[in-house]
Amino acid sequence: MSDDNSVICFGLGATDPKGIFGTTSGLEEKFGHKRVFDIPTSENAMTGIGIGASMTGIKTIMTHQRLDFFLLAVDQLVNSAAKMHYMFGGKINIPITIRLIIGRGWGQGPTHSQNLHAWFAHIPGLKVVMPSNANDAYHLLLKSISDPNPVIFLEHRWLHNTTSNLEKNSILKIGEANIIRRGSDFTVVAMSYLTIEAQIASKYLKKHNINIEIIDLCSIKPLDLDLIKKSILKTKRLLVLDTGNRLCSVASEIIANVAIDKSIKIVGNPLRLAMPDVPEPTSHALTKGFYIRAADIAASIINELNISNIDPFEDIPEPEKHDIPGEWFKGPF
Repeated sequence: MSDDNSVICFGLGATDPKGIFGTTSGLEEKFGHKRVFDIPTSENAMTGIGIGASMTGIKTIMTHQRLDFFLLAVDQLVNSAAKMHYMFGGKINIPITIRLIIGRGWGQGPTHSQNLHAWFAHIPGLKVVMPSNANDAYHLLLKSISDPNPVIFLEHRWLHNTTSNLEKNSILKIGEANIIRRGSDFTVVAMSYLTIEAQIASKYLKKHNINIEIIDLCSIKPLDLDLIKKSILKTKRLLVLDTGNRLCSVASEIIANVAIDKSIKIVGNPLRLAMPDVPEPTSHALTKGFYIRAADIAASIINELNISNIDPFEDIPEPEKHDIPGEWFKGPF
């Protein structure tokens, strides 16, 4: 916003004292209420205003504090923002970045904890980003803001308290995945918070001489299938982790692309771990064991490798407070 006066930032809670997990704190004071402002709880109308502003060349950053609230504005996204560039022969751009907060737990239940990235990835004209750490979020958000057309930027609320070293010269781009751990025994493709669980599983598996390669997707659309395939050519095995529901998932798309590529020979079966095709429960008792965690990831790999006498569920027990990321978490906002 300091470098480009055409950038505006608005959304529910943008000027709230909590500043959307602190991400917008102090911006109104620095740039003024004409460039940083709160909005009415009218998601469809305000998204339309953001799209209209972007059509005039304003770079719009719009935040909806829950993905679920944004469903009221899907018509604006799908039938306007995503199609304008195509419908006007490339003469109109829609440089809007829509930040959507996703996440699970804390009793949020079926209507406040959905992961619908596969929905957005299905729409031509949209880019979809899901960072798993602070460094990638920083660089990918800058790339999203400078992109000439719509970007859906999905942030897991459990990741907002994490820290990482800032690589000022990062070359990460939208559509590029990142190998965050190299290994030779198994390729594990992860996204968002599941990248953290994959890293926990990798430390456990390494103790048993199993070295997995973890690919953090970073972007859901475009998908970096080239990097995934290069990794599988080395490891010959694949496990895809998906925060969304199993049917028609991003994990399914990745496995389908690998399966139809005749140059790739996988040993055993390609695996996926995704959420069951049921709404997420609200009850603390019902959500216990419901989420994908490190033990599930380790167990899938151990079973596929036919290794016995190792029980990751016993060695990596689910924490008693399984539906929060830590004591720091005081609520979804």
